[in-house]
Amino acid sequence: MGCDGGTIPRRDELVRVKQKPEQKDKDAEREFRWLHCALTQQRLQEPIAMCTMGRLYSKQSVIERLLEKLEMPETSAHVRSLKDIKTLQLTPNPAFTDEDKSEGLLDTRHAPYICKLIGLEMSGKFRFVALWTCGCVMSERALKQIKGSMASVCPLCQVPYSVEDVIVLNGNDEDLELMKVKCEMRAAKRKSAKKDKKDAKKTETCVKSETADAAATTSSKIDKPTTSNGNANKLKIVANPKRLGAVNAMQDPELKRLKTDFSVAKDPKASDVYKSLFTSHKTDKEQERAHWITYNPFYN
Repeated sequence: MGCDGGTIPRRDELVRVKQKPEQKDKDAEREFRWLHCALTQQRLQEPIAMCTMGRLYSKQSVIERLLEKLEMPETSAHVRSLKDIKTLQLTPNPAFTDEDKSEGLLDTRHAPYICKLIGLEMSGKFRFVALWTCGCVMSERALKQIKGSMASVCPLCQVPYSVEDVIVLNGNDEDLELMKVKCEMRAAKRKSAKKDKKDAKKTETCVKSETADAAATTSSKIDKPTTSNGNANKLKIVANPKRLGAVNAMQDPELKRLKTDFSVAKDPKASDVYKSLFTSHKTDKEQERAHWITYNPFYN
């Protein structure tokens, strides 16, 4: 019947259990994402670029795929032109040697790039970010430490940036959702800036047109010089008829009568009878007057 001689079977020898699915090596997957192009699955070659989702690419591979008009993989379907990628400004690791290029985990080797601010290796153990405005790459830890003193300015090249310009490199699923939102924010910001620029240009054109019209109207009112046919060919200014009319009007005797210093007695055209009607006539000045003692109604 078997089991003779004191043999003791174990549970895994008697009971068949369902085998667990083979799990991916997280360290190997992390190393692959940081050292290989997300488009061709080949080792990254400089210049290195990133997309709006924070994935790393060899820029040459992306350009070739766009020129050949080949279909992009599902993870890179959002890359439709060179405007959808940004060239990265990476800092080489001085400790990285030819021996580190051999196969093996990054735990035992040095990463090819580091954070220029605090020296952390870009191996995937630490979170790294890049700025979409300038392409500078640094660790997230360094950006948080410097952000308090240098808000909205790149600590490496001093280029201003906004919150939506911070891209997490090789982020998780939550980071990918956040990158999609930031991409939409940048698109709306570019559209608004383009509209404002168009309106400003239109306003400037209208102002220039109005200024030109006003200058043309003013120049048409200014008297233009004319040249004489004499030997000297000197310029003569044509008198404005409106100005001549005004000068002649001031010399009119009717207007002179309106002045305060005008006297009828001095008017040569007035008759003596007409002059005697006014107090400025000599008969009125020679007339006897009553004083404080006498009163004569004839003189008053």
